[in-house]
Amino acid sequence: MTQAAGEQPTPRQANKRGAARLAAVQALYQMDVAGSGLLEIAAEYEAFRLGKEVDGAQYREADAQWFRAILSGVVENQKVVDPIIRQALTEDWPLSRLDSTLRAILRAGVYELMKREDVPVAVIVSEYVDIAKAFYSEDEPKLVNAVLDRVSRRVRGEGRGKDAS
Repeated sequence: MTQAAGEQPTPRQANKRGAARLAAVQALYQMDVAGSGLLEIAAEYEAFRLGKEVDGAQYREADAQWFRAILSGVVENQKVVDPIIRQALTEDWPLSRLDSTLRAILRAGVYELMKREDVPVAVIVSEYVDIAKAFYSEDEPKLVNAVLDRVSRRVRGEGRGKDAS
């Protein structure tokens, strides 16, 4: 399929969901660091960030409904999400030791694994590993992959490390 010069490609739904996931991670980070509330952050992102230009950078068009669902889902389920993440981390690596960005990535990924059974595990893990790669160049993306894989086996009974029976 060819495209006329200067014509913007139509974003695929998955791209819009990927952008929503990234925005949700950024918003969760902002809530964690600044102590901002859910409604305040959601309104700010929807009004001024999703699909808008901010400080010369163009935010990708995002699925606003998906963004809101992740954001509110993480907040509403945090008392369940955090212990699941803690169980998936090693004993010597408590959740409080992770930086805010990594906590936001894991919280959003675990929320989706728990509550969005309509989305395949491989898609969720891949999307959040890609988000981790956007922020980190060391071992953090591997940690995100390992934690989400452990969680997917626990909450959905599937994942790369699943025992063959």
